[in-house]
Amino acid sequence: MHGKSTNLASKPSEQTFKMAPDNHSGCGCGHGHTHGHSTSENELSLTKQIMKLGPGCGIYVAALVLDLPVWISFILFFASYLLIAWDVLLSAIKNILRGQIFDEFFLMTIATLGAFAIKEFPEAVAVMLFFKVGEMFQDFALNRSRRSIKSLLEIRPDYANIKSGSDSKRVDPDEVNIGDIIIVKPGERVPLDGVVVLGNSMLDTSALTGESVPRSIKKDEEVLSGMINKTGLLTVRVTKKFSDSTISKILDLVENASEKKASTEKFITKFAKYYTPTVVFGAVLIAIVPVMLYNIQALTPLFAHQETLSEWIYKALIFLVISCPCALVISIPLGFFGGIGAASKQGILVKGSNFLEGLNHLGTIIWDKTGTLTKGVFSLTSIVTCNGYSEKEVLELAAYAESHSTHPIAQFILQAFPGKIDEGHIEDYQEIAGHGIKARIKGRNVLVGNERILELEQITHTGADVNGTIVHVAIDSVYAGYIVLSDEIKHDSEQAIKALKKSGITRQIMLTGDAEKVGKSVAQKLGIEEYYADLLPQQKVEKLEKVLMENKNSKKLTAFVGDGINDAPALIRSDIGIAMGALGSDAAIDAADIVLMSDDPSKIPLAVSIARKTKVVVWQNIVFALGVKGAFLTLGAFGFVTMWEAVFADVGVALLAILNSSRILK
Repeated sequence: MHGKSTNLASKPSEQTFKMAPDNHSGCGCGHGHTHGHSTSENELSLTKQIMKLGPGCGIYVAALVLDLPVWISFILFFASYLLIAWDVLLSAIKNILRGQIFDEFFLMTIATLGAFAIKEFPEAVAVMLFFKVGEMFQDFALNRSRRSIKSLLEIRPDYANIKSGSDSKRVDPDEVNIGDIIIVKPGERVPLDGVVVLGNSMLDTSALTGESVPRSIKKDEEVLSGMINKTGLLTVRVTKKFSDSTISKILDLVENASEKKASTEKFITKFAKYYTPTVVFGAVLIAIVPVMLYNIQALTPLFAHQETLSEWIYKALIFLVISCPCALVISIPLGFFGGIGAASKQGILVKGSNFLEGLNHLGTIIWDKTGTLTKGVFSLTSIVTCNGYSEKEVLELAAYAESHSTHPIAQFILQAFPGKIDEGHIEDYQEIAGHGIKARIKGRNVLVGNERILELEQITHTGADVNGTIVHVAIDSVYAGYIVLSDEIKHDSEQAIKALKKSGITRQIMLTGDAEKVGKSVAQKLGIEEYYADLLPQQKVEKLEKVLMENKNSKKLTAFVGDGINDAPALIRSDIGIAMGALGSDAAIDAADIVLMSDDPSKIPLAVSIARKTKVVVWQNIVFALGVKGAFLTLGAFGFVTMWEAVFADVGVALLAILNSSRILK
């Protein structure tokens, strides 16, 4: 995605799962728990599903305990079999008609009907009954995981109170338009993004940011959909339609994250596609080859005794039951989605399991400074003037020049200016990217920006040897002085960098457009050995590309962490783009691969930790499932495994792997 140069990006797969894996028909296994069952059946409680098996179980017990003629026993056993297995048989037939032959329904149908054919009536029914009970417990485990993940999506608002005259009426959030006035009562969820026009309150933002401390809100401040109003009554003017709101974007990210599959998932999908038909062919060979070899006179002495064809068919049927790789096909996607869900609970939105897996391979992290490692909240430290200009004059003209800029520094200069901006005094305005502002204000030509804009316009000036961000001002080609702004380092920046180093990500680079002295000071305080200052936006991308080229021949990936607005090109170009402090930022959500819904750098080592735990659990499932399958397949081929044990090797292993995957959510 985003034209990334790494193989992390992948197009949405044809086979996806929403909230939990629901369809694995393309994997050579139909174990996806649509299973041909109706949606309502999937939603039935465990008790109700067991009750549905009651009639079949009753007939089966009667056939077992009563001393009946063989033909009556057969009728009772087969009747109980049909009552227990009807949906499995129906699913097998439907899948065969669709060309999806090698799935679990096919394997169980062939195995149990084969058992009837060789007159193993009680075992045929018992195996299907055990299989169905295992399915129920497996459904229970999957539904529990679904509920855990769905709980993340309960932040979707159900209604909005739209103001109509002196009253309000409850409507669907989709019906509210930009500019409409809505009322948010205490205890209600904010339904749409907007600006407070009346009232003040405390808002619970934990659903979006993972932070438990409520945030105070007052008039003219922005509120985002998904926040919960805790105390006061708020009147809000809507600024975005529901489809474009923060909550809709988050819901879309969480629901569709699984579409971008990790390389481990792709491998298992391909593996299962070839594995299952191979094992089915192997079962056919087990059934017929030994008998054929015994009948060859020259080979007869190699066999101590001849086993009947029915005995070899029985072994082949066991081999078939064991073969389906359901534990892998279900538990691995569920493991990755569990990791994505666990991250979402912490306010970390991962756009795909490929990016979650990519965090395991990080070798370099490149940090933007302002708004990422520092708060981006500037305070005016001092105003230094020269050539006869006053502090008031320098600040006023700088504020006018910055009045149309969206840069954080511009906003703080405007806040520091005590007067009111009269737009009529601005006759001309030009923003020069990476340099500053060129404007004509009150009939005077004004330059405001960094040292580069002075050099561009050949303005003679004196150097400024101070700590902080410097904004130079020139009036009518004469240097008027500079404004010093200071930015505070975030409380957890140093902690985050240390934690990442401890986790093995030793190369960390800081990029900044600030002066060398400011960049050096921040880098030293944070313990970052490599930094680059005085960079234009395009130079940041150039530095990133240089690092990407250096890591090209290694398996290590490069992440860029930025504020998501000014750093969109670098976020897109990196292997993994991480948007910091992106709450409400459309640019961040669109450009980044991982979106942090708070301003905390410490969320990044947490994300790496979740990714590594996910990888451990996924590989535990792979090793466990393949190990057990391999052992049972070998034992089954030599006749040391009964049909009961074969079913455990299939359903039991899948269930244990799913339960293991569910641990990640905690």
